[in-house]
Amino acid sequence: MTTTADAASAQATSSAVHATTTDTAPDAGAAGAVGTASKPYLVPLTRERLRTVLDEALVHRNELTGALSQLTFSSPAAYEPARSDWAVGPFAVDPAFTFTLDGQWPDPDGLGWTSESLYNPSLIEHDGTLHLFYRASPRKESLGSRIGHATLALTPDGEPAPGATWVDDPANPVVRPTLDDELLGTEDPKVYRAEGRFWLFYNGVFPITEEARVAHPSPGYPVQAVGIDILVAVSDDLVTWQKLGPIADHEQTRLWAKGAVIPRDEHGNAVRLGGSGGGSGNGNGNGNGRRDDGDYLMFVSEGFDGVLHVGRSDDLRHWTFEPVPYLDLSGVGGHLHEVAAAIVTGDGRLVLDVFHDVDGVFAASQALYDVDRPVDQLALTPGGSLSWGGLQKIGGRWTFAQGWDAPAGHRDLYFYRADAARADAARADPADPHAPAPHTTP
Repeated sequence: MTTTADAASAQATSSAVHATTTDTAPDAGAAGAVGTASKPYLVPLTRERLRTVLDEALVHRNELTGALSQLTFSSPAAYEPARSDWAVGPFAVDPAFTFTLDGQWPDPDGLGWTSESLYNPSLIEHDGTLHLFYRASPRKESLGSRIGHATLALTPDGEPAPGATWVDDPANPVVRPTLDDELLGTEDPKVYRAEGRFWLFYNGVFPITEEARVAHPSPGYPVQAVGIDILVAVSDDLVTWQKLGPIADHEQTRLWAKGAVIPRDEHGNAVRLGGSGGGSGNGNGNGNGRRDDGDYLMFVSEGFDGVLHVGRSDDLRHWTFEPVPYLDLSGVGGHLHEVAAAIVTGDGRLVLDVFHDVDGVFAASQALYDVDRPVDQLALTPGGSLSWGGLQKIGGRWTFAQGWDAPAGHRDLYFYRADAARADAARADPADPHAPAPHTTP
């Protein structure tokens, strides 16, 4: 999210970055960079500019976003008084999965980069291993983020294997700034399985020049010092990633496009929707998210000059976007901030998890659709996960992770799981997200 305080901080960073003299750009490194020419109005990425971004990030503070607490949106109370039988949730903390990052990553750019906060992760289970992709920031909600990867061995029942601990990838950061439109950070990973491969969509953040603002005016969604692109990287093994670059042109996004929200089933497969083949959480049954017809959809809620857009793709790499009024929040009131996730529940339903506010107070809601009419809203209900990385069923229970509730100075990600009996118990005795956590293995 972007708040007034964030914008002010970003303006200072952007001004300093523009004024910095250039030096040698870093090597492509993790998630090898694409070989495309930079847009002429983008500020070139250099090590010296990356150092400036880090210096500004290390003094960042935002009391508004720093006070976010997950159970405010996801506990049973958040779903009342109008809980619907189709809603995904409520959720309670499961301490058995807690991820804690010990130590600091290697710094391939030689900047002295360190992380203080983890959040907005994405999960996918593959071959008995749970893969966690997460955003690591120098400060909570600061610029200058990198993306990390960790794994946990699971039992056939979807629980942590006996004696298993999280293993943080020695290649971390698996995605870091190497492109001009990543100069201010790589953020908020979303991982999908499709087309026989794995797809990692993420936000690339970059400073906006006056030249860029003139070339791509955005009166409906004013951009100030910072722009955001949706970028994608691909992998065959969830370990080695190749960057493919942005998926949308600035002529359409007007310098801001955020959140690659693609309908995903309980196994982490991207699902084709909107065709005539009927709805199924596993597409046509091959486990790869394919249907006989329909497209991969992407629900975009930020940027694009303030107009809701839906992207369509046949291969997850090439996208076309068009304005579609797919969401109406009048039933709960307030202002839309961002669609967080799109959940294909396996019973012909699509649920969008939505972040908004009501009279200036942050809130979550969920909107209901039919998978064969995925842009025609059927219902709206309060409560939600606000899982920017999507949800997956682990051990038969919808699961997501978030790091908002980690105490200051702790790099923890807590796992929230949907279970009616436990959630009801949590109403009287809320789970403690600060329970002792298993440490990672270097």
